[in-house]
Amino acid sequence: MWSPKNTSLACLLGLVLGAFVASAEVKVGAPFPELATFSLEGSLPPHEGRVVLIDFWATWCAPCKASFPFYSALQTELAPLGFTLIAVSVDKKAAPFDEFIKRFAPAFATVRDSGQKMVAAIQPPAMPTCYLLDRHGVLRLMHSGFHGDADGQKLRAEIIKLIEEK
Repeated sequence: MWSPKNTSLACLLGLVLGAFVASAEVKVGAPFPELATFSLEGSLPPHEGRVVLIDFWATWCAPCKASFPFYSALQTELAPLGFTLIAVSVDKKAAPFDEFIKRFAPAFATVRDSGQKMVAAIQPPAMPTCYLLDRHGVLRLMHSGFHGDADGQKLRAEIIKLIEEK
C-alpha cells in the first residue's frame, strides 16, 4: 500500500544507490565496462581479443590536442600487432567535436559520449585520461594527462608489453 513514508523510503534508497553507482570507478585489475552499453555516438571498431586504449578527451583540452598526433602514429604502428585505440569525447555538442575530428583527422576510432553516460560511470579524473585494457578487457593501466613524448613513450612500452603477452 502506498504511503508518504514508503515514498520517502524509496527516494532515500534511490539517492543512496545512485550515489554509490555515481561514485563507482574502474579499478586496475577489474574488467572494463563493455563500450556498447553506453550508447556512444559513432562506430566502435572491432576490439574483442585486442589490446585496447580508451582515451577520454574533450575539444577544449590542450593536452588532448597534443595527444592526437601521437595517438594516430601509435594506432598506425601497432594496429597490425593487435592494438586498437578508441577515443571517447566528452563533448555534449556535435559541432565542436566534428570540427576537431576534421582538423586532426585521427587514424583511430573516435566516438562521442554526448549523454555523459560513460564518463559518469568511469569518472576519469582529468582530461585526457586513458585506460589500457589487455586482450581480455581487464584494465591494466590508467594514465591521466598527456605531457608530450615522455608520456607517449611510456604508454607505448606498456602497450607493447600487453601485445607480447600470450
